[in-house]
Amino acid sequence: MKETKRECSCTCHGAHGRDSHAHAEHGAAHGGHSHAEHDHACGCGHDHEHGHGHEGEDCCGHDHGHAHEHAHGCGCGHDHSHGPEAPKWVFPAAVVLFALGLVFEHVLHLPVWAVAVSHGLAAILSGYGVFLDGLKNLVRLNFTENVLMSIAVIVAFCLGEFGEAAAVAILFNLGERAEEIAERRSRRSITALTEMRPDTARVLRDGAEQIVSPASVAVGETVVVNPYERIPLDGVITEGSSYIDNAALTGESVPVEAAPGDSVLSGGVNGSAKLTLRVTSAFEDSTASRILRMIEESSARKGKAEKLITRFARVYTPIVLVLAILVAVLPPLFGLGAFSVWLYRALTMLVASCPCALVISVPLGFFAGIGVESTNGMLIKGGKYLEALAKADTVVLDKTGTITTGALSVSSVWTAEGVSEQMLLRFAASAESLSTHPVAKAIREADGDAPEAEDIREIAGRGIEAVVEGKKLLAGRSTFLKENGVDVSQLPPCTVAIAADGRVIGGITLADTVKPDSAAAVADMKKTGIRQVVMLTGDNEAAARAVAAQVGVTDYRAGLLPQDKAQAVEAMQGTRVFVGDGVNDAPVLAAADCGVAVGLGSQAAIETADAVLSSGSLSLLPRAIRLARRSMNVIRFNIVFALATKAAVLLCIPFGFVPMWVGVFADVGVTALTVLNTMRILRFKAK
Repeated sequence: MKETKRECSCTCHGAHGRDSHAHAEHGAAHGGHSHAEHDHACGCGHDHEHGHGHEGEDCCGHDHGHAHEHAHGCGCGHDHSHGPEAPKWVFPAAVVLFALGLVFEHVLHLPVWAVAVSHGLAAILSGYGVFLDGLKNLVRLNFTENVLMSIAVIVAFCLGEFGEAAAVAILFNLGERAEEIAERRSRRSITALTEMRPDTARVLRDGAEQIVSPASVAVGETVVVNPYERIPLDGVITEGSSYIDNAALTGESVPVEAAPGDSVLSGGVNGSAKLTLRVTSAFEDSTASRILRMIEESSARKGKAEKLITRFARVYTPIVLVLAILVAVLPPLFGLGAFSVWLYRALTMLVASCPCALVISVPLGFFAGIGVESTNGMLIKGGKYLEALAKADTVVLDKTGTITTGALSVSSVWTAEGVSEQMLLRFAASAESLSTHPVAKAIREADGDAPEAEDIREIAGRGIEAVVEGKKLLAGRSTFLKENGVDVSQLPPCTVAIAADGRVIGGITLADTVKPDSAAAVADMKKTGIRQVVMLTGDNEAAARAVAAQVGVTDYRAGLLPQDKAQAVEAMQGTRVFVGDGVNDAPVLAAADCGVAVGLGSQAAIETADAVLSSGSLSLLPRAIRLARRSMNVIRFNIVFALATKAAVLLCIPFGFVPMWVGVFADVGVTALTVLNTMRILRFKAK
């Protein structure tokens, strides 16, 4: 087996291909981020090794200081190794000799020996690697695909079918080449989706820039990001202003403005200005590392279709072997023809039987679907969750942090006679000037011109006393005012009541702010075919009703604890997708068929959830559902196409309708077509 040397952004990508990837070690350490050897088997026993060298291929231009060795099996029991790599002129020469053989036989009518020599040389040149590998496996009594192919070619040649023997060898070689090219392109595309983590960082130490591995940079150190460089670690900007392109992380194509004090995520690309950052997360906990870890681990969580194909292949191959033996032996015993005829048909059946099209294209389809979702802002942890998204008919939304921003703002103001709204807000902001409570912050943001307060005294859990412009103010719950002898009978329900010199002057109501895209996202979900959109919240009935009305949700449940939310989701019918910000959502995330966390800010959310909306935008969810459905449609088509083609070929073989070259197409040809069809997934765009 030849090595395929390739640098691929430090992920194993769950590749279900058949190249052995040996990643050479390089000078820069990669943060101690290492992978043990991975053996990817898809279930039916094929060893899909290809011997094509690709020296010097560099997919990302970075050194990856770690070595990978991936042995990928398709699981069908057949060895897809080509053997030693032939010089480039060999295959064209084989095609020329095959064409000459046809000319000798059908045009020049030369003796049989001339035709046999020409076709024989064509078969040897196009298939000698297969023959050598087949011989090695035959000695070990390991009946791989190459063994069967070698026997089929030799038997066809001995039966006088010189042209067909050469055609089978050439078509097999050609099909394997096409299949490998398509699969390699697919893996490259998937690899390119995750090239988001730089291998170096410019850290300031002792007043000088040092280029080091990001893994060696400690939290609190200062790093410099030059224009158009990728940000190596999560941090807060201390110097410089720029625009950050987070397309690789969030799928958002519009760069975001970043200034001193703003947080930036590793994996984003800096704009045209130099930035200085204070590191806030270690390398292994950085956003880019967490995303890559999710993608690496996604192949372990197989979908139902993927598991079904694996189990099917394990049963299918032995059954076909038994049938082939019966086809070769029983008809001659009953006088239905010569043994040589039925042996030829049995060999054709074995050649056509390999389920590689299923066990390669299906896992590759899931991985391509997960990859294309990541470019559109949805990070999915495995094929089973891609399936769940595609089947989703119920979407359950947490209110705070998902539909709303989680930040309070003034929604309405009531004032007593003779008091203006501006005056009430000024007095309230003055009284709340020293408080750290979120309510106080929201009131201060509503009025930026508050006079200075004196004698401020905060009564924990009740309210605040202060003197503003000579007036004694009380700000807090209505019960707090009542306890201090204030008549609150005319005061409507509100969040903060305000009294001055013993008289109610107004009340302020605050509410969570609805995200700008929430209403459009809910409407889009309904257009996508989601049968039921439900909102769950721990807030009171009034707050829940107001938010539900704003975004167009008709089914909501209020006053729920986390465990109550989990029970509500479990009681719902259909395939349920829950979307929350990850705060106290672990029980309900686990209860859903697919739990989706909003945003990349919470480490706990990313670890608990089955998928992550990386940009935090709810509008990406219906797009992700549509992408998942399109990906699953391609995967299902591949399954139906491969099974139907093989069934048709295998049924026709005993009747003599299928020559051996058609059997070859039913194997490598169908595999190449399904892999090419799978590549369409990588070009899908969110709509």
